[in-house]
Amino acid sequence: MVFLFYQSMKKSTLSFVFCLLIAFSCKSPNRNGEVSQLIEELKVSYAPDNRVALWAITFENDSLQGETDQPLAYQELIEGMEAAEINFINAVKQLPDAQLGNQTKALVTISVANIRSQPKHSSELATQALMGTPLTVLKEDDGWFLVQTPDQYLAWVDRAGIQLLSEDELDAWFRAPKLVFTCLVGYVWKTADAKEMISDLVAGDIMTIENESSSHYFISLPDTRKGWVSKSQSQLWESWIASRNTSPESLISTAKSMMGTPYLWGGTSIKGMDCSGFTKTIYYLNGQIIPRDASQQINEGELIDANKNWEKLQVGDLLFFGEKATEEKKERVVHVGMWIGNGEFIHSRGLVRISSFDPENPNFDEYEFNRYLRTKRIVNVPSENIRSVVNLLTKIQP
Repeated sequence: MVFLFYQSMKKSTLSFVFCLLIAFSCKSPNRNGEVSQLIEELKVSYAPDNRVALWAITFENDSLQGETDQPLAYQELIEGMEAAEINFINAVKQLPDAQLGNQTKALVTISVANIRSQPKHSSELATQALMGTPLTVLKEDDGWFLVQTPDQYLAWVDRAGIQLLSEDELDAWFRAPKLVFTCLVGYVWKTADAKEMISDLVAGDIMTIENESSSHYFISLPDTRKGWVSKSQSQLWESWIASRNTSPESLISTAKSMMGTPYLWGGTSIKGMDCSGFTKTIYYLNGQIIPRDASQQINEGELIDANKNWEKLQVGDLLFFGEKATEEKKERVVHVGMWIGNGEFIHSRGLVRISSFDPENPNFDEYEFNRYLRTKRIVNVPSENIRSVVNLLTKIQP
């Protein structure tokens, strides 16, 4: 991901690369250190957060190696090295991997897909994606695929949880009529009398509509399995989108509907969620896609408070917690919750719960009070990294 303040650097980066490389070429025949420094400069400009941008390139013994999904940075590096007349072997793999052929897109086919930090089931759960979420596919490793989610997160998903597609196939899916499941949990049934289950469902899952009866929609899952979903538990995509808003009432209602949901590191669904997965889910179900992690969410929006002046806060504001910066170490953001008014906030710690900053309140949370950092407002605040869910069903560029 290229952040806003990097945009102004783009135009000057290439000339910067040229100047440095030419200067280096006059000093020393050994270029490894100098080129490595330039690689790092491009990383800072184009891929400062490895959770959302891949820039794993090294230069050693006249060989440029590694992989990246940042074509502009890669182009600037190659052109800069060529302009400085550096002879090198180019072994960099540009992603999406050519071995994928035209299948560089995918859809999540199960109610909740677990997306992990490494290509194995025992690896840390990085995030989750709901059924019908479009993904960009970057490469494969023994049945696991490195994918990028609509919030730009990079991680690995098992083949069993996705349907690989070409651009044209994904376009066709985009054009099909859609259905959104709106209850917290439910099922797709083989027949409308609900005697045999095809799949479980959670709030926010997206399917395509094939037909309907008076009480049910006949739907198709992204992997072409078909079944019936109750009309009382679902809504047409267009009407669902039109009804989404981040009003105080909607945010509080959505958040409280998930009370008691167990904490799950990496979770972003009703089956289990971590603190930032919870705030992300609240906003998703009300029409907005926000960054995945608390340490990313804190960079968005408008600063409202950093001194525990609770009267400044409004419903929907995000409260961040952690360790303040010192001379020896940087600030650590480790927790996030959402303000719901009356001195209270809702958050996922152990389970989704409501805590208070009022010492007289039975649910006073001294632990979070002591590690409070600041509050940010993202409702109605323009941001490059917060998008409407309307944009979910559009092409995702790698």
